[in-house]
Amino acid sequence: MDNGIALKNPTAVVGADSFGARMAALPAKAKLTFGLGVAALAGVVVAMTMWSSQGDYKVLYANLSDKDGGAIIAQLSQMNVPYKHADGGAAILVPAAKVHDVRLKLASAGLPKGSVVGFELMDGARFGQTQFQERLTFQRGLEGELTRSITALAAVQSARVHLALPNQNGFFREQQKPSASVLLTLHPGRTLERAQIAGIVHLVSSSVPEMNPKAVSVLDQTGALLSGPAEANAGAGLDAQQLQYVNQIESGYSKRIFDLLEPVVGRENLRATVTADVDFSQSEATSEEFKPNQGANASTTIRSQQTTEQSGGTPAQPSGIPGAASNQPPVPATAPLTGAAQPLHAAQGGAATGNSRRDAVTNYEVDKTVRVTRNATGTVKRLNAAVVVNNRSVTDAKGKTTQVPLTADEMGKLTALVQESIGFNKERGDSVKVINAPFKVDPAARGNELPWWKQPEVVDMLRAAAVPAGLALVALIVFFGLLRPALKAMLAKPAPAPGANLDVVSDDEIVPAAPRMLEPPKVTEQLAGARMLAKENPAAVASIVRGWVSGEGATT
Repeated sequence: MDNGIALKNPTAVVGADSFGARMAALPAKAKLTFGLGVAALAGVVVAMTMWSSQGDYKVLYANLSDKDGGAIIAQLSQMNVPYKHADGGAAILVPAAKVHDVRLKLASAGLPKGSVVGFELMDGARFGQTQFQERLTFQRGLEGELTRSITALAAVQSARVHLALPNQNGFFREQQKPSASVLLTLHPGRTLERAQIAGIVHLVSSSVPEMNPKAVSVLDQTGALLSGPAEANAGAGLDAQQLQYVNQIESGYSKRIFDLLEPVVGRENLRATVTADVDFSQSEATSEEFKPNQGANASTTIRSQQTTEQSGGTPAQPSGIPGAASNQPPVPATAPLTGAAQPLHAAQGGAATGNSRRDAVTNYEVDKTVRVTRNATGTVKRLNAAVVVNNRSVTDAKGKTTQVPLTADEMGKLTALVQESIGFNKERGDSVKVINAPFKVDPAARGNELPWWKQPEVVDMLRAAAVPAGLALVALIVFFGLLRPALKAMLAKPAPAPGANLDVVSDDEIVPAAPRMLEPPKVTEQLAGARMLAKENPAAVASIVRGWVSGEGATT
């Protein structure tokens, strides 16, 4: 230029290129990598969507027989309902949102039928079946209904009922009575009481006409006869109710010991058992006592009094010489006034005789006491308690914990507490033994405890989260391994043209250009070389700039 100042060739400010242009500018390898990344990421999104649309699966039916399971699976296939198997095929799972709907639809189709059939067998009666087939179908239906009723008991796991229904004829004397046999499979640890067994017998006998309860036999899975007269089971030992009563007594005493000693020695530092000897024998005694009235002042009660008086006499009999004089009444006697001889008296009658008798009988009440004594059943004859107490834990000043045995005084106090808690009676023969011993923890028992990562709840949670976590990991790998390098290449700025960053120069000085972002090392070296050239040969640099501005070739 005329003023001797040359301007640097400015780089044209170009707007951001379009995505298509930048994509087209990428090399073929980068394009392929980007395409594979986009396809993989789209696949991950589709898989995540499909997995979330399926939802959680819940149990539709469990413990099904093979026949019912096959029928239900066939029906689910016709209904286009997805399903899964669990517990080795013992359970069928369907989406949680469709459980109730599927159950109602299967119920309308009569599924599951169950391994036990009842009177629904009568619904499928065929035309032309014989009387024997009808009777056999009715018998099977009745057995199924009785089986369903018996299995409704809490202690019964399964049952089988066999009915013997003889064919009756017209002769009453030749008719046979029906009988039944019931085989029970009880849940582990469960027992049936006498009242429950009697109820099963009554249920079966009442369901069949003219069946005597004595004709019903009830057996358990071990083959033991549960039904029968009470006399047959009298010598078999304690029944279920008596055993339960003994267990309640022993558990009650044990609970008293634990409630009393655990606050003193700690929850895991005590073991106690109580054995009760209970008398279930029944006895009755009757006694009568008679106590007579004693003492003069004792009060008396007259029950009855009887007095008898009897008197009698014999009249005078005539005596003397028979004649008129003797038959005349006697003349009153007269005393002679003089001593002259008295005349001879006539014959007189004989002297009269008499007797009398009196009897008195008095009955008094006698004291009588009638005493009837009935001994109570289930009385405790003797109690035996055994208690083991762990050593006491002592922590020193350094924080070290050691086990120290209990002192004799402490053991005496614990023994007294146990005796008071169970109502110790020495005359009854009760015994209480309290000892102190260190508790040992079995390493094998600790080893049997599953770690937290093997707990069923944790395993189920990990299984549920495995699919989304795996898809998320795949998405991250695709993004950082395939998409990110291609996006970085597309978003990178293009390299500047040679000489585009030259400062404005003049013959005398170099005017620094406007502040710009940090240049790469290669561009910085080029700029330093141009400045050095401008300082050493400013005329040549000015000529070069003049040629760029005018569009002509550079002049030397």
